[in-house]
Amino acid sequence: MRVLGIETSCDETAVAVYDGARGLLAHEVYSQIALHAAYGGVVPELASRDHARKLLPILKKVLAEAGPSGIGPAPVQAVAYTSGPGLVGALLVGAAVARSLAYGWGVPALGVHHMEGHLLAPLLEPDPPRFPFVALLVSGGHTLLAHVTGVGRYQILGSSLDDAAGEAFDKTAKLLGLAYPGGPHLAALAERGRPGVFRFPRPLTDRPGLDFSFSGLKTAVVVALRNHGPLDEQARADVAHAFEAAVVDTLVIKCRRALEATDCGTLVIAGGVGANRRLRADMLTMGAQVGVRVVYPRPQFCTDNAAMIALLGHLRLSVGQTDGLAIRSRARWSLADLSPPETSVTIPRPAHP
Repeated sequence: MRVLGIETSCDETAVAVYDGARGLLAHEVYSQIALHAAYGGVVPELASRDHARKLLPILKKVLAEAGPSGIGPAPVQAVAYTSGPGLVGALLVGAAVARSLAYGWGVPALGVHHMEGHLLAPLLEPDPPRFPFVALLVSGGHTLLAHVTGVGRYQILGSSLDDAAGEAFDKTAKLLGLAYPGGPHLAALAERGRPGVFRFPRPLTDRPGLDFSFSGLKTAVVVALRNHGPLDEQARADVAHAFEAAVVDTLVIKCRRALEATDCGTLVIAGGVGANRRLRADMLTMGAQVGVRVVYPRPQFCTDNAAMIALLGHLRLSVGQTDGLAIRSRARWSLADLSPPETSVTIPRPAHP
């Protein structure tokens, strides 16, 4: 089955085509960073309008790159789109286009969960993980640990009680006067920092449990900046280094606990913060210490993309799960609300181009 995936949950407009036999055929992501930079964050109405401007040209490009399907009049056999969670106006743009295409082509459509897409993005890799595994989903809006035993079979082990890790990165970057989006700039600055000059707490690691809390860490940075006085470039790098170390250490400690609690031999890291180089290195080191395989998607599939949406659509559509004609968009949608398909899902092992 060849599935078209559309992603418009926030400020990336993305389209992809995934084939169960051949793998990912084409994908494209357009980022709105330049549009929102002047405001220091995503402006929902501007995001929706830009999705409406960019989606159709990107769609045409991706379909042309994917080539003809050779099956019937439609270039694909099904359409998957991000139904939530996200900015409801942005979601509606992608949902309306996806539903219209499916109706015009006479093929099924399915609205899928954005975070489930991130969770299963490592299945796009040539050597994908096998169920069961522990997954750390870490992004700007979410930080959670899940025990994954199959598609739709997710036991939430712990989640953030306040700020997500990516949100804490962005807020701390703003405190340091870094450009939008702050997370990648803070990580780059941290590479020039000196260890031990500043030290910040590792939240909730001094007690049992797998929940996260990063708002207090941000407050600790505020206090350190206030007490230090004016910062030169090296001092800013030292703060960034200490902050990144605190976040990464916290995530590593919690993941190790989750692996011990579930006795799983595989750890999956997904979401935008999963592209952080320090996090990747430290998780791989921890995995080697405890004899666990650590799997990441490629950096391009850590951030929002349609390849993961097309893949997730394929997994659920291939066993007959579809929506009616209604357009589904949900600003809020808990991963815990998902249910597995009634039929067992076979994970495709395509010959990757």
